[in-house]
Amino acid sequence: MNPTLLVLAAGMGSRYGGLKQIDPVGPSGETLLDYNIFDARRAGFDRVVFVIRRSIEADFKAAISPRYAGKIAIDYAFQELDLLPPGYSVPAGREKPWGTCHAVLAARNAISTPFAIVNADDCYGQDALTRASEHLARLQNQGPVPEYGLVGYPMRNTLSDHGTVSRGVCQTDAAGFLTSVVEETKIERNGRGGRVTRAEGLVTQYTGDEPVSMNLWTFTPEVFGQIETGFKAFLDRSAGDLKAEYYIPSLADALIRSGQARFRVLSTTSNWLGVTYREDKPLVQDGIRRLIDSGAYPAQL
Repeated sequence: MNPTLLVLAAGMGSRYGGLKQIDPVGPSGETLLDYNIFDARRAGFDRVVFVIRRSIEADFKAAISPRYAGKIAIDYAFQELDLLPPGYSVPAGREKPWGTCHAVLAARNAISTPFAIVNADDCYGQDALTRASEHLARLQNQGPVPEYGLVGYPMRNTLSDHGTVSRGVCQTDAAGFLTSVVEETKIERNGRGGRVTRAEGLVTQYTGDEPVSMNLWTFTPEVFGQIETGFKAFLDRSAGDLKAEYYIPSLADALIRSGQARFRVLSTTSNWLGVTYREDKPLVQDGIRRLIDSGAYPAQL
């Protein structure tokens, strides 16, 4: 049973100022998504499920479907505000999506195999997706406590020179399993490390060596029920917050603390490339050119 790649592509791109999921960065018009799909196919993934919004469906499909026809199976799932458990409704004034956990839950009926999650606007690298695929192959027969996983990158390699970024900051035990993961939503570059300045004026400094989640997670379908349970609890406790989001790192932290799952951190030799702000694009284009020069990618996919 080959794994599925779940691509989160419903983000609104408010900081970037455009539909960055399909913005070309390669020398022949390739997107970061194209490089991920290329790497995923080489790593053994044979199906892709895109989570998008109805409002970008036409543009997204027009740009994406012809690229992969005959190369890999494609399906779509839709993340909309009103996709809620029975008994819940969208609060008046709510405009933001419900977060990455909600995006994964939107694909519940489209996935029946072990799967890896990636962002549409990040490039994870061949080795990272190979490590994810290898881990998924080991998850076919789960014990009483399911094992999931994530690929971690050093924080300093994921920060932007043009503004703050959101990252799931991870701590691990001696066996390489996550002990905690906390979503920091406003990390700025500070020398070789990172810094978070909180609303109350408190500052948290990071060395830059800390492993962070770039949203490359490995799961089995068992996680959908766990997400739904956690999503209900999230909705109950954040009813008055119109901007609250339910993040995958928050789910992982809760599952670890309750003993309902464990997460293996997967090491990788891949370099991460991503665009948060439009000013990041030239750096990503340069990174792609270097990878092509090294033989990691052909000049035209």
